[in-house]
Amino acid sequence: MTPDTPQTAPVLTYLTDLQERLVQALSAQDGQPFRRDAWQRPEGGGGVSRLIEEGHLFERGGVNFSHVAGAALPASATAVRPEMAGRRYEAMGVSLVLHPRNPYCPTAHMNVRFFIAHPRAGSDDQPIWWFGGGMDLTPYYGFVEDAEHFHRTCQTALAPFGPEVHGRYKRWCDEYFYLKHRQEARGVGGIFYDDLNEGGFERCFALTRSVGDAFLLAYPPLLEKRRNLPYGERERDFQAYRRGRYVEFNLVWDRGTLFGLQSGGRTESILMSLPPVVKWRYDWQPEPGSPEAALYTDFLPPRDWV
Repeated sequence: MTPDTPQTAPVLTYLTDLQERLVQALSAQDGQPFRRDAWQRPEGGGGVSRLIEEGHLFERGGVNFSHVAGAALPASATAVRPEMAGRRYEAMGVSLVLHPRNPYCPTAHMNVRFFIAHPRAGSDDQPIWWFGGGMDLTPYYGFVEDAEHFHRTCQTALAPFGPEVHGRYKRWCDEYFYLKHRQEARGVGGIFYDDLNEGGFERCFALTRSVGDAFLLAYPPLLEKRRNLPYGERERDFQAYRRGRYVEFNLVWDRGTLFGLQSGGRTESILMSLPPVVKWRYDWQPEPGSPEAALYTDFLPPRDWV
C-alpha cells in the first residue's frame, strides 16, 4: 500500500476528533452541554449525534458524526455514477448546523466527508473515492465585517493548496446554496467542494482537514460580537421567516439530505439541520429601506467579500 492509497482509518480518526473539538468549543461558548446520542444502522455502520436545544446561545444545534456502509448504493447515486453499481461502499463525515436564538447571530453550516466505493470481489476494479465539504454563513441581519471575516478565514484555509482554489470553491458555494425556485441565495456563502480526488489522497485529505479545522476560527468570533445585541419581536419574526428558506433548501435541493434519506440513514440525525421555529407567509416583501430589505439588496446577491 503506497502512502497515496485511500485509507479509511486516518479519516475516521480525524473526523471523530474533529467532532469532539467542535462540541467542546461550542458547548463552552453556549454554557450548556450537548446531548450525546450514539446509534447503529442495521445495514452497516452508525454514528454519534451531538445536539443542543434551548441553550443559552443556541436555540438548536447539532454536530453529527456518521460512518455508514452498505453492499449497494441507492438509485440516486448509481444513476449519476453507474460504474459504482454493485460495489460495497462507505460514507463518513462530520456535519454541523447551528441556529442561534439571537437574530443578529447568523446560522452556520459546515460539513467534511469522505466516500469510497470498494472494488467488486474478484475484479480488477480500482476504488472510487472522493472528499467533499465546505462551510457557509446564513445571516438574518447582515454585517459586512462579519461576512468579510468568514470569507477571509475560508480563503486562508485553502491558500496552501493553490491560489485559484478559494475562488473556485467560493463560486461553487454560491451556485450550490441557491434556491432555484426562489432565484435567491440561501445566505452569503462561503466555500463548497465535492467529488475531490485530484492531486491524490494525501492532498485531498489535507485540504479537507484544513477546512474542518478552520470553522472554529471563522464562526465563533461572530457569535461573540453579536450575541448580546438587543432584539425584539420584529427581529425574531423576520428570523423565523428567513429560516423557512433554510428548510426549503435542505428538503428540496440538498444532496446530502437526499442521499442520507435514500440510503436508509438515521432520520433524526439527518433532519437535525432544520431550525426549531419557522414561519411562512404568502408573498411577503420587506419594507424598502428597512434593515430586512438590506439583507436582500446588500448581502444575498453573490459578491467577492475578500
